[in-house]
Amino acid sequence: QVQLVTSGGGLVQPGGSLRLSCAASGSTFSINAMGWYRQAPGKQRELVATISGGGNIVYVDSVKGRFTISRDNAKNMVYLAMNNLNFEDTAVYFCYAEIMAYGRGTLEGYWGQGTQVTVSS
Repeated sequence: QVQLVTSGGGLVQPGGSLRLSCAASGSTFSINAMGWYRQAPGKQRELVATISGGGNIVYVDSVKGRFTISRDNAKNMVYLAMNNLNFEDTAVYFCYAEIMAYGRGTLEGYWGQGTQVTVSS
């Protein structure tokens, strides 16, 4: 069994900062890309940032310069540092990872449980 456990959401004022963490555990043989998505009320889930196994990073335009994605391969973790948060960043944030589990021959996508980020004054 492979699990992604997400933490770090919360309530923050505009201009504030939060750091999300996501840990992959279980029978993870290898991890390829990891990333963060978000879903605001009434909207579709959208990509926020991804980081490949080789460290290539992609951000959605709306978070460039404010959010930083990073990963710790030794700990099977991915992080999202969010600075200068604004009201439009309010959403449930989901961790995502492409993982090859032991005994499986292919990469499969896994999702974390989601964590609420609310930006409010």
